[in-house]
Amino acid sequence: MKRFIEGENRSQSTLFPESLDDYIAEDNAVRVVDAFIDKLDLGKLGFDRVEPSATGRPGYQPATMLKIYVYGYLNRIQSSRRLERESHRNVELIWLTGRLMPDFKTIADFRKDNRQAIRRVCVEFVGVCRELKLFSATLVAIDGSKFKAVNSRDKNFTRKSVKRRLQKTQANIDRYLAKLDAVDREEPEIRAVTATELKQKIASMEAKMEELKQHEVEVEAHPDSQVSLTDPDARSMMKAGGGSTVSYNVQTAVDSKHHLIAAHEVTNAPSDRSQLASMAGQAKTALDAKTLTVIADPGYYKGEEIVDCYAAGIKALVPKVDTSTSKAKGRYSKADFRYDAEQNEYVCPAGQRLTYRFDSVEKGKTLWVYMTYECSSCPLQSKCTTGSAKRIKRWEHEQRLEVAEAELKKNPDAMRQRKRLVEHPYGTIKYWMGSTHFLMKRLPNVQAEMSLHVLAYNLRRAINVLGVPKIIEQLQAA
Repeated sequence: MKRFIEGENRSQSTLFPESLDDYIAEDNAVRVVDAFIDKLDLGKLGFDRVEPSATGRPGYQPATMLKIYVYGYLNRIQSSRRLERESHRNVELIWLTGRLMPDFKTIADFRKDNRQAIRRVCVEFVGVCRELKLFSATLVAIDGSKFKAVNSRDKNFTRKSVKRRLQKTQANIDRYLAKLDAVDREEPEIRAVTATELKQKIASMEAKMEELKQHEVEVEAHPDSQVSLTDPDARSMMKAGGGSTVSYNVQTAVDSKHHLIAAHEVTNAPSDRSQLASMAGQAKTALDAKTLTVIADPGYYKGEEIVDCYAAGIKALVPKVDTSTSKAKGRYSKADFRYDAEQNEYVCPAGQRLTYRFDSVEKGKTLWVYMTYECSSCPLQSKCTTGSAKRIKRWEHEQRLEVAEAELKKNPDAMRQRKRLVEHPYGTIKYWMGSTHFLMKRLPNVQAEMSLHVLAYNLRRAINVLGVPKIIEQLQAA
């Protein structure tokens, strides 16, 4: 006798359940997808063809198409062709659509034609999570991560890469020309064959040189000084571990209670320095919070951004970046000078006072200039300045930055807390995406695609925390 569990005979008649609904368990996540989308006012959100035309061939309801996409991203199925196949064989998707099976072109066009509306759906679910008390609405962590675009490095050109490729191509041409000179001294039979091959390679390299020179002109004319051929909106960005990749910069604001993403944005800005106030403001609006504390890494430190946060009632905890080279040269930096607010003076390490002299405007910022001329006789001059006078500049909003720095010192675990909060969602979403990350090109399309990923992440997280029945109960009660 075999000691294995035996399957049923394929030829045996089987009595299936009487209704399709019997196949779907009460705690199946697909029921949340159905209840959430049925609750939405798709016309108000901006979806096309919410009202059917009086004439012509009937189309699919936007709600049906949206359910297909939300279910697909929730189950790591982003491709429109794969979604078409799943609609024919996946019992959950058959239940969700009522046995409708759109072709892949119809599925793909829906995502392309309703980009802004899809982003609003993600915001709507954040509102549902807020009603379910899943947010602390007091502390969020902000971070950015590079997500690969549909554009290889070979199809991206920067000033540096174009120069490098031109030099490499010219070196190849010179090498082939040297070989051609050597071939001319060979026997006629060998010379005829080899010379022809070399001339073809030289012609190919020269054509490549002309193409690179054209790209060089395009790079110089581009506002960002780089050109991407496959996805014009993608940019070459530095990776955390070194090197570069053609990517988009995805920003997220993650709430501290259950690691839900309160707000997100996709940009093609290589740096995070100008993203803090915008992301913090979006998070505050999404959480409907009067006050909010945000934590970010040193890459976000920018005086104007921190001042804007505090002006909006947002406390920003961001470590200051010291860009001065004085420490490396063995000299005192500005941090070694104490500011006396009462006297409006700086006190140097030797006890001398730098008094206010005049205002200066640099890059649109008003700076107060403090100076002393007592450096020549100072025993610490060699550690302070090479001149006979010392000058220090203070931004007119510097006091706000000092307050922010003092707040950070009161929270020594802030950076560890930031890492625990914000790295988790990025790791999960990138794992779901696979090695290719984005499937679509151009920034508006990529933003809609990212919104579907964030919606799927928040949806899965909410289900894990509360369970399906409680979420459906809230959706039906609203």
